[in-house]
Amino acid sequence: MARAQWAEDLAARFYERSGYEIVARNWHCREGELDIVATIRSNTSLIIVVIEVKARATNNFGSPLEAVTLAKQKKLRIATTKFLVANPTVHGEIRFDVVAVLGTQLEVLQNAF
Repeated sequence: MARAQWAEDLAARFYERSGYEIVARNWHCREGELDIVATIRSNTSLIIVVIEVKARATNNFGSPLEAVTLAKQKKLRIATTKFLVANPTVHGEIRFDVVAVLGTQLEVLQNAF
């Protein structure tokens, strides 16, 4: 759990330094959890970025990116829909990013699915 929390903090700081506003962290519903929800203004529209963070000490068991399976993607989409219903002031285009933290290295895959 400590590695996961550290990785989420690292990812949140990365997005904040890149101009994003963090609007939620570890948001829960019955279908799952959204690690980080951030927003950024693009021209005249708001982009809502749902960020899934996966951390591994090593790649002995595969890349952290491989852990975001189709089933996980489906759960994230359902949870995102519930988040938007629960937070009607947050509206805009939706993008799903995956952040992989391998050791201390951060890799961001924008628009992952």
